[in-house]
Amino acid sequence: MVFVQACLQQLPGAPGSAPEAGPSSKVERKYLAPVSKDVLRVKLPAPVEATLANGLTVLILEDHRLPTVSMRLHLGGAGGLYDPAHLPGLAGVTAEMLLEGTKSRASRKVAEEVESLGAHLAASARFGGDAAAINASGLSDNFDEWFALAADVLLHPVFPAEELERLKQRLKTQLRQQRASPSFLSGERFNRAVFGSHPAAVVSSTAEAIDALTPAQLAQWHRDRYAPQNAILGIAGDVRAADVIPKLNRWLAGWRRSEAKESLPAAPAPAKTRKVYLVDRPNSIQTTLVMGNIALDRAHPDYIPMTIMNRILGGGSAARLFLNLREEKGYTYGVYSSFAALRYPGPWRAGGDVRTEVTGGAMKEFFYELRRIREEKVSGRELEDAKRSVVAGFALSLEQPAQLLEFAIARKIYGLPADYWDNYPEKVMAVTADEVQRVARKYLDTETVQIVAVGNAGKIRAELEKYGPVELFDTEGRAIKAVPSPS
Repeated sequence: MVFVQACLQQLPGAPGSAPEAGPSSKVERKYLAPVSKDVLRVKLPAPVEATLANGLTVLILEDHRLPTVSMRLHLGGAGGLYDPAHLPGLAGVTAEMLLEGTKSRASRKVAEEVESLGAHLAASARFGGDAAAINASGLSDNFDEWFALAADVLLHPVFPAEELERLKQRLKTQLRQQRASPSFLSGERFNRAVFGSHPAAVVSSTAEAIDALTPAQLAQWHRDRYAPQNAILGIAGDVRAADVIPKLNRWLAGWRRSEAKESLPAAPAPAKTRKVYLVDRPNSIQTTLVMGNIALDRAHPDYIPMTIMNRILGGGSAARLFLNLREEKGYTYGVYSSFAALRYPGPWRAGGDVRTEVTGGAMKEFFYELRRIREEKVSGRELEDAKRSVVAGFALSLEQPAQLLEFAIARKIYGLPADYWDNYPEKVMAVTADEVQRVARKYLDTETVQIVAVGNAGKIRAELEKYGPVELFDTEGRAIKAVPSPS
């Protein structure tokens, strides 16, 4: 299905290989096999593409090796990014309620049919996302049956009041539980720090907003936002496009084109000055640290160099942050970096959990590594290992039809060239040390980084104040005026 040239088994990052430790590590890592120097050559299968009468874009990837089919419906304009300011979570609740009953099937019947068909069916719309998604999978032998069920859920939801009330109670319980999680608290404060007034700053609903939701509001959101002309339907597996496309025209004939158009909010801008935010969690025995700023969107030409830079800095257990703070210093079980590149610019971020007493030392090492990757060119071996690790991971993903479908959908969503994925390995391998340093200098500015810490404020505030004035919050997200006493 995918044409590949290269010895993938020997690439760094592939199963059985061991990446080389960086200069700060005292851990000896031994290669167990020689590494191929070939560049991966791929030719991904092109999906059959069609546009239905209602404007729906359809992508079909045939793969007859296994009797299975997977489906993903991307509904642009229906994600949490567009939630009304007074109703955060409306998009997510609408998506989750799709499976709770249709005009012809009660909630229990939907669940029973999914189980009896041996299928999977789910719907979601995350906070900050520009789209809702419906995912389904099952056997090719009963594809018509489980796809018909998915189509019924998409086209004829009724949002029953009793099911909505049950969901509300579960969601309010989750709201209370997540406030006990340092990971949630750091993510909430970080998104508010980097996104400011942009709607992606919102990562959770409120009890008041959940209580205010009604079946009528969900139905209105569904009518207004679930529009075929803004959607992409991807199908991969043991199907034939020539058979499926006529069926789709029949099955989805009731899904009418609307006048709805998706319009992204104005892109968020990076913060201009460094700020420090501390969420006081008095009983914490460790500090959760997150730092970063807005970087780039997915279609930006810096995306691939940024991928390599991130792999070197904190993209895994062979990266600099991990080798320094865990293997060399023993401050943590693991620290990493990442970046989110969407249709709008998302943030790069670095962080992890460290012991309370080493918060100051950990901050020093984070800043040391951020400055080092900006000020010094990476070594040839470090660069080569990072590039081959990225390519190896990409190569392994090509064996999964569902992942190939995701690549095809991503190309459409982000407007990438038709041969983008075919050329991806070559472009990765072409990244230079100069480019790594350039993107690090461009996006990883320690003078404008936003710093979030969750932990015992009485014990760690003084260390954080070395990086700027500290804004203090409680675990409910409220600003605190008083300074906690050391404990």
